[in-house]
Amino acid sequence: MNAQPLNIRTNRPEDADRIVEIWCTSVDATHDFLTTEDRVSIEALVAEHIPKATLDLLVDDTDTPLAFLKMDGQMIDALFVAGDRLGEGLGSALLRHAFETHGATTLEVNEQNPQAVAFYKRWGFEVTGRAETDDHGRPYPTLTMTLTQ
Repeated sequence: MNAQPLNIRTNRPEDADRIVEIWCTSVDATHDFLTTEDRVSIEALVAEHIPKATLDLLVDDTDTPLAFLKMDGQMIDALFVAGDRLGEGLGSALLRHAFETHGATTLEVNEQNPQAVAFYKRWGFEVTGRAETDDHGRPYPTLTMTLTQ
């Protein structure tokens, strides 16, 4: 992990472009199963909705967002790390924050994203459900995972 200090704060309106950029680079690095058409369509939805939501941003010492977390009660609704920062422990830092601050117990993840599925399993989540499509009816199966440890 990078030695620079990291902090978590709530997003602000001026973070919107960076949040979308984090999503794009993360998805480009991990979601190779998406068709180009679906990738563009989903990005448009993300650009419209995610920056308006309340997010927890993991930022560096210059206050630049590197990753974000969106919660829905105790459910992790989204956790994305900038593609060039994957594997540095940023997702783990946000997941610890989700446990400590929000009492996170469940999440949904794309079944075709084995890195994410393995990451959550390492943290004690187990698959407790499966849907054949994503929330918008696209042919991308999702797994519901629940914290068991």
